[in-house]
Amino acid sequence: MKAVVFTGKGGLEVVEVREVEAPRPSRGEVLVRVKAAGMNRADLLQRRGLYPPPRGTREDIPGLELCGEVEALGEGVTAWKPGDRVMAIAAGEAQAELAVVHERLLLRVPEGLSWEEAGAIPEAFMTAHDALFTLGGLRPGWPVLVHAAGSGVATAAIQLVKAAGATAIGTSRTADKLEKARALGLDHGILVGKEEPRFADDVKKQSGGKGAAVILDFVGAPYAAENLAALAPGGTVVVIGTMGGPRATVDLGLLMRARGRIIGTVLRPRPLEDKIAATQAFARDVLPLFAGGKLRPVVDAALPLARAREAHDRMDRNDTFGKLLLCP
Repeated sequence: MKAVVFTGKGGLEVVEVREVEAPRPSRGEVLVRVKAAGMNRADLLQRRGLYPPPRGTREDIPGLELCGEVEALGEGVTAWKPGDRVMAIAAGEAQAELAVVHERLLLRVPEGLSWEEAGAIPEAFMTAHDALFTLGGLRPGWPVLVHAAGSGVATAAIQLVKAAGATAIGTSRTADKLEKARALGLDHGILVGKEEPRFADDVKKQSGGKGAAVILDFVGAPYAAENLAALAPGGTVVVIGTMGGPRATVDLGLLMRARGRIIGTVLRPRPLEDKIAATQAFARDVLPLFAGGKLRPVVDAALPLARAREAHDRMDRNDTFGKLLLCP
């Protein structure tokens, strides 16, 4: 089969598409013929050797999510049959023509969605749902601050916030991305500068002086101090990424006075049972909203597998709004 392969650790030069041995499903696993695989910043980090996959997963084949058709079943699998349209998060190796997924991580693709739309759902919406509700405890009416409003997870989070009857406040360094996010339900957009970003005062103003009850942060260190200044009493900062760096100096007095929490989260290295629990919660609470048209995947572009290097370049340059997909 063909797959995206990293020939080493480094820049775009290590990204190639090669013929590799196809995987085989073990007991409890399903072989999926991939129709679309989402790109994530974790792929960029893995390419540079900064984010190794879990043990037992190839380091040289990226990909954390996929959609496609069931090709074959491992021993003991009864919930699925060949030809079923499915999607799932993965520990890796999803950017290939074939991929193996545990049967309990598979989700049925909602009726009416294209392969490209289905490929834009798993990692973005599951991460956002887990961060907002499981970790953040989101309730209707709460002000929520979502950073990097044009990212795949952020475009999912904004929609989930609105579906929950809460208020979506977003930040971006690009005015155009904030404008596009308004079409997804963003209530208030805050344009921030690259140097010394400031947003806490605007968040307080837009939330009637309360601050944000939940903050989803993909940037990390540069936003840490402002996050605490923007946090509502009893609020939660959920750190999903550290694009701007992982080390920060913060005033813990602000955190104490706000009786706030800072929680870090990732899906990929979690134990299988934790991933299954997140998948089941997503299937119960979120999947029906796609069929009802209340949520929609946001696709920036769907590129053939052969253009994987171009996809990495676009994501490196932060040149996307929504999900970037590779389609074998």
